[in-house]
Amino acid sequence: MSTLKLPQVVPSPTQDSERLKKAFQGFGTDEKATIWVLGHRNASQRKQIRETYHQLYNESLIDSLHSELSGDFRNAIILWTYDPPERDARLAKDALKAKKKGIKHLQILAEIACASSPNHLMAVRQAYCSLFECSLEEDIVSFVPEPLRKLLLGLVSSYRYDKEAVNLEVAKSEAERLHEAINTKQVDHDHIIWIFSTRNFFQLRTTLACYRELYGNKIEEDINKCGNGDLESLLNVVVWCIDCPAKYFAKIVRDSIVGFGTDEDSLTRVIVTRAETDMSEVRVEYEEMYKASLDDDVIGDTSGDYGEFLMTLLGKGM
Repeated sequence: MSTLKLPQVVPSPTQDSERLKKAFQGFGTDEKATIWVLGHRNASQRKQIRETYHQLYNESLIDSLHSELSGDFRNAIILWTYDPPERDARLAKDALKAKKKGIKHLQILAEIACASSPNHLMAVRQAYCSLFECSLEEDIVSFVPEPLRKLLLGLVSSYRYDKEAVNLEVAKSEAERLHEAINTKQVDHDHIIWIFSTRNFFQLRTTLACYRELYGNKIEEDINKCGNGDLESLLNVVVWCIDCPAKYFAKIVRDSIVGFGTDEDSLTRVIVTRAETDMSEVRVEYEEMYKASLDDDVIGDTSGDYGEFLMTLLGKGM
């Protein structure tokens, strides 16, 4: 469930645009007004605001936010203001163009492919082509080495059936195929790529359950026995995103705020991308996994307008 809170009576896009324009004028920016408007509007409403703002002032709202705000707050609110497919397309591009790519970057592609709907993935691919004049697949080929390339290409180019359809016999058979490939340390085997990149999520969750029943281990444990390289790590991200996205994102939040310093990019990405989908479930999993309050931990590790905006998306205030 979403944690986003909308007002009982939503102002018109014109009223919201006028309030944002007023917030940008004068000496200094009214960050509170900016949060109040954009932090309490869903994707459709934000799109209407962007279009109306441009019509009224012949300016891009994104450009105005970029020039008026700064730091992590600016990054978070701009990411939120984008249309969700464009947002994920931009996240994917940044991940692929990172100079020192590692799992921390490439896992973003796995998140987009395995923790969102097939229709959303298709929209992200279309947005990517429009924004960057090449396909997501082309850039994966250009920027990602094998065998990671093979896995990511399979994931992003698939279009899964999105209804609940499960065949138990197929699940058992494919659990056996997965075990055979992993047991022989062939984690880049075509069977693994094909199963994880084509089957619907309900079928895959049944296959993972069958794997546990047949072999007494979670598949992640057996993948870890194959090694601790990038492919094994990325494959485990895929498994987590398919099996229980809320647990996966709870772990990303935890990792971003525990230890020395805060990983604002990861924290922002999770809260911004999940606020309208399953952030309530992420919160529950976080508290169950770490015996701590996600909200309290975010408050304790952020400050200022940035922290206030993240807490707004988490449903606090109003």
